[in-house]
Amino acid sequence: MSVAGHRHPTAWDPVALVEIDLTGELMIAAAAASEDRLSPDRIDEVLDVEADEDGGGGEPSGGAGRG
Repeated sequence: MSVAGHRHPTAWDPVALVEIDLTGELMIAAAAASEDRLSPDRIDEVLDVEADEDGGGGEPSGGAGRG
């Protein structure tokens, strides 16, 4: 049985770092909110995404895309 090698301890995963940052932003917004849940519009605002014409979530308008 072969075990896959581990990454070097200083390796960074840029996608994971962005996801961690966005999760933190959502947690901060949820903690500051007076309501029990964040609305989809508020989530889009926190994540800096623009809604599609059909009302669904779109691509981030900032540099946080998964490009």
